[in-house]
Order: sequence, then C-alpha cells, then structure tokens
Amino acid sequence: MCYGKIVEHEVDQYAEFPPELPPPEIVEYPPPFGYLEKMKIGNLDIRPGILLAPMEDVTDPPFRLICKRMGADVVYTEFVNSDGLVRGSKKTQQKMSFTEEERPIGIQIYGGDVASMEGAAHMAESFAPDLIDINCGCWVRDVAMRGAGAGLLRDIPKMEKIASTVVRAVKTPVTLKTRLGWDAESIRIVEVAKMCEAVGIAALTVHCRTREQGHKGAVDYSWIPRIKEAVAIPVIVNGDVVTPQNVRVVFETTGCDGIMIGRGAVINPWIFRDAKHFLATGELLPEPTVEERVNLLKEHLRLSIQYKGERVGVIELRKHYSGFLRGMPHVAKIRMELMQFTEAAPILEHLTKFLELYSPRPALV
Repeated sequence: MCYGKIVEHEVDQYAEFPPELPPPEIVEYPPPFGYLEKMKIGNLDIRPGILLAPMEDVTDPPFRLICKRMGADVVYTEFVNSDGLVRGSKKTQQKMSFTEEERPIGIQIYGGDVASMEGAAHMAESFAPDLIDINCGCWVRDVAMRGAGAGLLRDIPKMEKIASTVVRAVKTPVTLKTRLGWDAESIRIVEVAKMCEAVGIAALTVHCRTREQGHKGAVDYSWIPRIKEAVAIPVIVNGDVVTPQNVRVVFETTGCDGIMIGRGAVINPWIFRDAKHFLATGELLPEPTVEERVNLLKEHLRLSIQYKGERVGVIELRKHYSGFLRGMPHVAKIRMELMQFTEAAPILEHLTKFLELYSPRPALV
C-alpha cells in the first residue's frame, strides 16, 4: 500500500538487480546500554531512537527505504513548502507520498505564514503519516531570510503561533526541528523548548549549531542537558553524528532521547545498523565489503527507477555514488564513469565488472 500517488515504473527487464534486502534484525539493548529508555512520541515507542533526518533532494522514497532497511527507526520526507501545498502544486504534494514499508514516517512542512502552515498540516495529515514535523531549522538564505525555517528563531512569538496552530489543526502528533539560535549571541533554545512543550509539540529535535553556522563550525551538545532539565517531551539531537561511536557518546553525555542522522547517512547508509550493533554489543562491525556496497547500490538504483522512471531515477542517484563507494579502490574513477550514464544497463555492467575486479578471491591451494 502507498499513501499518495507514487507511480511505480517497470524494472523487471534488468535481470542483474539483486533481490530486495530483508529488514534488519531487531536488536535488544542489554547492559551497559539498557539505560536507554524507550522514546514515546504519540503512540510510537522507539528505543532508543536513531532517526533519518529530513533532507531536501535526498530523503526521497528510495533513500528512505534503504535507510529503513538498514535500521533507521523513523524516516522523514524532504521538507515540504506550505505555500506550494496550499497553491495546489502537484510536485510539492508528491513529496508527501510514501509506502507502508517506510513507517513510522514523518512529513516535514515549512513556511512563515500561519494560515499556509495550517492548510499544509491538514493536507499532510490526509496522507496519514505517523508524525508531522515543523521545520524551524533550515539555515539556507532563500528559506531563513523569508521568515521560514531558522528565520523563525528571530521571531519566537511567530514560531509559537505556527506551532500552536499546527498542533490544534491536526490529530497526528506534531514534532518540531530547530537550531540553538540565530547566532551565538541569541541562543534561546531552552525558551523555545519550553514553548514547544506548552503548545503541545510531541518531541523536539535540536541541530546543535546556530543558523549563522550553517553546517560549519563545532556543534555544541552542552545545551541538550539543559533542555532535558527544562522539559519532559523527548529531545532528539542532530548535528555531526556520523559514526557509531558518535551515537554512543551523544547518548551518554547528553541524556537525549534520540539521535537524528542526516549527512552521516548520506556518506554511510549502514550507520543505523552499525550504531545499533555498537550500542548492543560494544563492538564495531567491519566496514561493508565491496559486494555489500555494490549490491546495496544496485538495490538503490532499482528503487530509484521503480519510483521515478529510468532516466530520472539514474540521474538523481548520482548524488549517492560517493556514499556507497566510499573507501573503495579507484572510487573517483568509477564514480566519474557512472556519472556519464542515463540508463541502468551500463551502470549495472560497470558495477558487475568492478565487483569482479575488487572482490576478494579464494586463496590458491
């Protein structure tokens, strides 16, 4: 079953696609990690909560499915423009479509107009997501300087009005993602957290940088314990969590309820699996083999074609080559070769040859 109109395209002609990956094994968390409590958001019980961040032009259905199969507890759509929704943009509406396999899933909406955000929330709820998330953290100029995303950190009363309006407009649990503040001189995240809890926000995600920093400079996790002391709603950490060791350290040092991974998943889709294994056992899994990397890339290609058609699916997959092939021999050369193609067949041929060339061979007796 799918929610919204996802048009599935025929891919059966490509015989080299591997079978669909089975879902990852559910891992329990024995001591010393048993202190990680279940995170409750609405009717969702998540333990300890390792989530895929919403990312524009990245978290489309194929990538969400890959991350879900690698162990992401919750996934999110790309952020959806509220003005585009209320204007009836079909392309904007399409961003809210998802499949049953992706659950639990959140639809993230953004905008600076209260009425548009209310209308967008109603439309998002019609797709039956598990969560609706309000973006108050996007730092890019075209968003923030128009009073949306992180721009709302300069107008906390307006942020409060948007949050309270969206919460009242829908029955679906509403979460909110933001940053520490507009800049280092105006960090008001504890105040924002209290406001969110007061208006009914079900969970708060904090990217631990300011809007001024963007993705540069050091993250500051020291604010998370202060937020946890101030509110009872779940607090989720985002920002520079790119390894299983990062996941463990952030859980242990901040007391957060969950961790949201963005760019770390782009460069390493296995991070959800690896982090859960590390939390459960204290042991690091070996790096994915060449065969694992190639097969997962093929599966992503299959999904991309299935949901977007061959030409678009191939072109939009290009941004993911670096992550799948990271650390492999001659990665720059193979990536440049793959970037030339707009059809699946030559990509599959190149990947098969690459696999044959660099897979370990049995030792001669």
